[in-house]
Amino acid sequence: MNLNSFVITVFITLCSGLLQGQKSEQPKDSTKIQRLDEVIVTATRTQRQLSSLPLPVVLVSKKQVQQTGVIRLDEILNEQTGIITVADESGFNGVQIQGIASDYILLLIDGVPLLGRSAGNFDLSRLTVGNIQQIEVVKGPSSSLYGSEALGGVINIITEKPKEIQLNGNASYRFASFNTHDANLQLKQKKGDFGYTFFANTLNSEGYDLRPEIPGQTVSPFENYTLNGQIHYDISDRLKLFSSARYYRQEQDAQLFTDDVLFKGASAINEFNTHLRLDHTIAEKLQFQYELYYTNYTASELIESPITEDVFSQSDFDQNLLRPEIRAVYRLKPQHTITGGLGYNHENLDRTFFDDKVTFNSQYGYVQYDFYPIEKLNLILGARFDNHSEYQSQLSPKLAVNYRLGSSISLKASVGYGFKAPDFRQLYFDFTNATVGYTVLGYNVAVEKVQELDNQGQLTDILFSPDQLQDPLKPESSIGYNLGASFTKGKFKGDFNLFRNDFENLIDTRIIARKTNGQNVFSYTNFNKIYTTGLSVNANYQLAEGLQLSAGYQLLYAKDKDKKVALERGEIFARDPQSLQTISLNNADYFGLVNRSRHTANFKIFYELPKWNSNINLRVITEVHMGFLIAMEMPY
Repeated sequence: MNLNSFVITVFITLCSGLLQGQKSEQPKDSTKIQRLDEVIVTATRTQRQLSSLPLPVVLVSKKQVQQTGVIRLDEILNEQTGIITVADESGFNGVQIQGIASDYILLLIDGVPLLGRSAGNFDLSRLTVGNIQQIEVVKGPSSSLYGSEALGGVINIITEKPKEIQLNGNASYRFASFNTHDANLQLKQKKGDFGYTFFANTLNSEGYDLRPEIPGQTVSPFENYTLNGQIHYDISDRLKLFSSARYYRQEQDAQLFTDDVLFKGASAINEFNTHLRLDHTIAEKLQFQYELYYTNYTASELIESPITEDVFSQSDFDQNLLRPEIRAVYRLKPQHTITGGLGYNHENLDRTFFDDKVTFNSQYGYVQYDFYPIEKLNLILGARFDNHSEYQSQLSPKLAVNYRLGSSISLKASVGYGFKAPDFRQLYFDFTNATVGYTVLGYNVAVEKVQELDNQGQLTDILFSPDQLQDPLKPESSIGYNLGASFTKGKFKGDFNLFRNDFENLIDTRIIARKTNGQNVFSYTNFNKIYTTGLSVNANYQLAEGLQLSAGYQLLYAKDKDKKVALERGEIFARDPQSLQTISLNNADYFGLVNRSRHTANFKIFYELPKWNSNINLRVITEVHMGFLIAMEMPY
């Protein structure tokens, strides 16, 4: 629910030292503090300086979030070069990275995954930025550390930790158009070996309507709230405890007209996760982490006639994930680090359109060697093995290189394999559209369900033999390449990156039978091959004290390989809308995959006013689509 609107903000800082008239102590070494702010952990699962990483990574600091004044995760990500938010048919704001869709981007909070996707798309507007310390984005395949769903990249949201001895926190309230209200409250404190944080957020709106000529609203009225608490306890010098719990709830009205009949209803989302971790220093060179994570996501919807109580749609969704993991970091010698881990995923889903609750079980292990064979050359070698109960086992390797030409320039290159497992829907779906009459079946149940439809006399043709669906559906996979450089000199900092991602075995629907009502029966199969390629450029310049300019640009090509071949062979035609003549198309007529912008750019100006503890900013984000869509395709 991305609202472009005028926002009024009230922000209050609560700190016992300030309330007592005491001056807060300012850091003496601002350069050191700035460097610490650029520490990133997602790319290697160890602390690394952002500038030294051989991978394409974006870091959004708390300061950047505060400067922009945005309130939801999709808004701040949309301002980063090469990261684009796109709304799906349900209005959810998912994210693209290097032209790779939201289905293939893994979303983490404090290093553990979040559930709750609609047809593979995660709605980023569910997440507030009120208690975020920083956001880390790794572009390109990251399955060598994170497994499935990290085929296109990883977004890790890192929440704030308690640092101050005195009780401190903040409260904020924002009012925007469409009667939108957003409020935050955060408290945190660290006393000796014990620390805690508490965060609460609420967001509600009366919704808005972008097309008044159509009955109903574009976004219906909604309200949601988030509660998050953390405990940090140093049991000893060698053993530290971290625990957290998070709860999210959203309720939204629904209203639609069909065949001049009014239907009303509501939907509700509940999300809960709890995270327990022990950091254990065995020796100076060896550290272990023991982690246990559980999360549950439920969603329900009921839309019916308020007069007749006829049900238009009703659905329930209940997904659980339990994941224990053990990680180890061993430092062979300075700048030579081995990271490894073993884990287990137990995941189940009970939802409408499934016959029974479905369970996935998987085991995985990974290892990574991060080292400097010579002073200026950093190499990262890594691989992960995933063994799953429902699809073929996967080995995901990765290689990354960083070479410092001097104090100002670094050259970077990486190649990695990524994969995405078939999801519950693609394997076990059993859905028939009550209005139109078509049917969609998961791959694993297709043979049985088609036989049932045939026995009931609902089919005219079966377009497959049972042998064609005996082999398991293959995971989608990609190989990603990145080549770039970064430059830092005085007040200027910039980088560029060339990228290419080649995908195979993409899962899409195909017709497997025809029904007596004239509609089709669909299921899923592996067949698509696509690629995304392009370049991204970022530049940042400190024009004067307190005045900072930054700009970014991405050029993107995202195309279907099979369609390109067919165009080159002259096998695709379209009808000219003016002459009504059938014409042959070529590659120049093919823009590429839908919902991808060929050119995206951003420009930002930030001006700080330390005297009043405030800032002024101007931000421009633009996307440009080129080419035209092929209106009709016919094999020659």
